[in-house]
Amino acid sequence: MRRMTRFLKPYQKASALALLMLISVVAMDLLIPRLVQRIIDEGITRNDMATVLNTALIMIGVSFISALLTVGNTVLAVRVAQNFATDLRSALFRKIQTFSFGNLDRLQTGQLMVRLTSDVNQVQQIILLSLRILTRAPLMMLGSVILLILTSWQLALLMLVLLPTTTLIIWFFTSKTQPLFLQVQRKLDKLNTVLQENLAGVRVVKAFVRADHENARFDQANSVLTAQTIQVMRLLSMLFPTMLLLINLGTAAVVWFGGYQVISGTLTMGAVVASVNYLLSTMFPLLMMSMMMGPLSAAQASAGRIQEVFDSDPEVQSRPQAHALTDATGRVAFENVCFSYSQDCHEPVLNKVNLVAEPGQTVAILGATGAGKSSLIHLIPRFYDATEGRVTLDGVDVRDMTLESLRAQVGIALQEAVLFSGTIRDNIRYGRPDATDAEVVTAAQAAQAHDFIVALPDGYDTLVGQRGVNLSGGQKQRIAIARALLVQPRILILDDSTSAVDVETEAGIQAALDQLKNGRTSLVIAQRISTVLNADKIVVLDRGQIAAVGTHAELMASSPIYQEIYQSQLGDGGRHHG
Repeated sequence: MRRMTRFLKPYQKASALALLMLISVVAMDLLIPRLVQRIIDEGITRNDMATVLNTALIMIGVSFISALLTVGNTVLAVRVAQNFATDLRSALFRKIQTFSFGNLDRLQTGQLMVRLTSDVNQVQQIILLSLRILTRAPLMMLGSVILLILTSWQLALLMLVLLPTTTLIIWFFTSKTQPLFLQVQRKLDKLNTVLQENLAGVRVVKAFVRADHENARFDQANSVLTAQTIQVMRLLSMLFPTMLLLINLGTAAVVWFGGYQVISGTLTMGAVVASVNYLLSTMFPLLMMSMMMGPLSAAQASAGRIQEVFDSDPEVQSRPQAHALTDATGRVAFENVCFSYSQDCHEPVLNKVNLVAEPGQTVAILGATGAGKSSLIHLIPRFYDATEGRVTLDGVDVRDMTLESLRAQVGIALQEAVLFSGTIRDNIRYGRPDATDAEVVTAAQAAQAHDFIVALPDGYDTLVGQRGVNLSGGQKQRIAIARALLVQPRILILDDSTSAVDVETEAGIQAALDQLKNGRTSLVIAQRISTVLNADKIVVLDRGQIAAVGTHAELMASSPIYQEIYQSQLGDGGRHHG
């Protein structure tokens, strides 16, 4: 939690003013019992109504000023806490943007969403309480103890028993509840993950009539979260009555011993009343603190989870000596590359891959599911780094280039086309916000998207629904291809990005790409062999290794795997394509 305070630095003046107001409020609240003592001892006991009236007016004035200062403190505290949460969320979001695919593989979407929302809110709540209750309570307690000693040191001795006892009880409950609150947040992670998966895959759920199954999954996660929360709250529910019992016992003790001293003439009645008030002013802050143990423990757990994100270093980042890449020719080479999602190559996804794509070439990559096709092309823009060997662009290791300049040379369209809320035009020029409308149209025409876009009621200004819900899979893929083409990359990567379009549209896209490929290296992953027949080089991957490389005609003559793929898709009648 202490490490979160760096986000309070821009608001130090407002925080200091809020605390100054709070100190003033505490001082005025501590003055009230003294004034009550004066009314009793100097006014009521002596039948002096003038003293009673004057002191009462002072009490009203002090209370009015205290109320104004409390309002000012609350306004400032809310402003500081809200700005703190805004900055924390922004910093957390920016940190997530730096993560590589490997980081995001471990920190799942549902977990990150909880950290950005619930966890930040928990910490924000404690900042707000710290500028109000959590700071007021110890100040009130300290001032009350001092004034209680000044009023009656004998009665103050009771605090030697009460304070250690209450402190020990609070420590006990805190040590028990903090780990439980951490478990609550983890259970909330699980619930949020189930919810996010269900909402993202709602069409699949309905298509396979799995609503009952999803309801059961959600109910299970919901029940586990409920049970964990009840366990924490059951423990905390014992704290408040225990503290209240101690306060009542302390009050009874003060009245008992104080009354005895009044009867014996060693203490005034006003002093007893003041002592009771100061005892309550000492113990009630502890009661408030005990009530805050739940939120405080939850915030401590949430702060640790947030800090976990800040402490996670991106697995892929620019080296200190990395240089910016300019005017790349587009020659891509894989040199004895091994890649594994773990830290070594004992179970490699790719193993001893050697491959060259020359500038202007179209290199097609074929292989069965799980052969490593997507993993191979993900190494080029450094979504992941090779575990062994190296990937080079124009003969330079991609790890020696800045990420921004490297990725500026790469345009990529993935099989799962991700679109953002906004217009179709905004989505196409996502990688080049300054692109002209004419350039947007040209890219859309090359991707065979222009005709269906202009047929929409608002054309390029048509709003894209959440995750492109109002577009078909093929339409989304074509928009994604147009987006990749618009950045005018030296290296174009199409990761099975035409799987949802018909053969005729795919042929149109291929023809357009052939016209645009001058000086551009294209790497195409495809499931349909018809997509790659005219590629300059076809690479067949098998279990993470290159099984064959060549043109269609060469592979038909030399590669049994390629022949098997060809026969399964095109049959004997397709031989004329060779």
